[in-house]
Amino acid sequence: MSTPSATTSSSAPVSGTVHAPVSSGGAPGRIGSLGPVGLVLAGGISVQFGGALAVTLMPRAGALGVVTLRLLAAAVVLLVVCRPRLRGHSRTDWGTVAVFGIAMGAMNGLFYESVARIPLGAAVTLEVLGPLALSVLASRRAVNAVWAGLALCGVFLLGGGGFGDLDPVGAAFALGAGAMWAAYIVFSARTGRRFPQADGLALAMAVAALLFLPLGIVSSGTRLLDPTTVALGSAVAILSSVLPYTLELLALRRLPASTFAILMSLEPAIAATAGFLILHQSLSTTQAAAIALVIGASMGAVRTQVGRGKATVPVDAP
Repeated sequence: MSTPSATTSSSAPVSGTVHAPVSSGGAPGRIGSLGPVGLVLAGGISVQFGGALAVTLMPRAGALGVVTLRLLAAAVVLLVVCRPRLRGHSRTDWGTVAVFGIAMGAMNGLFYESVARIPLGAAVTLEVLGPLALSVLASRRAVNAVWAGLALCGVFLLGGGGFGDLDPVGAAFALGAGAMWAAYIVFSARTGRRFPQADGLALAMAVAALLFLPLGIVSSGTRLLDPTTVALGSAVAILSSVLPYTLELLALRRLPASTFAILMSLEPAIAATAGFLILHQSLSTTQAAAIALVIGASMGAVRTQVGRGKATVPVDAP
């Protein structure tokens, strides 16, 4: 498991302040500032292509069965690779990782129940409203509200200007997943500051898997034991959980929650691309324009934070 460069400062606070990396050699701060952005983008690509693969698996195992396989496989991989230390943590540490696991499990369960009822692009479009709301609440800069508003316009445009023709239960599940996504962002950052490397992520994934195991057994039964289903579920776990959650946890040690949340507005664009390549869902001109609008808002948010970070000297660097 890779870790952030030793030249970076300690984790950035949720308040929205960017701490520029410390470099004894005088290297530009822009490289260190853009590093976590790349981690977030790579995680987004992985999770959306994994989500598209999960849609093809649902006829075999059902929504809750897919979630159970995904969380179990991801938990096993992370626990084996990270081998997290169980001693030496405070009650607050364990409480943080437990809430992180609950948020992670709920986010996955609600989202897969949503995509079982409505198209992948629409589900992600509704889900991303949670991080967008967080970006406005977490940031202390008015310009971030502007970028979030612009991204929100793109989100609704991507949904065709409205969601009245969608299954209301599926839409409600997607909105609930968005709320859990916002909670995931907050507690992923807190977990990353309290646990070394990806130890906290591994423990939280185990919590989420244990919570969902009874639901998966009741919902899917012996279908969870089919070798093909297990193999596909493991692939979904790697793409949708192990890789993206690890990358995002590392990124959140160096990005404020407001910037991370606005970057999440790229998810509908990535989901639409994954849907086109894997599920053969075509894009209309309006949807393509919406994607461009969302990407433009995200780029503006990143440039704002990077520009601010270049002039910021960390006071809490090691």
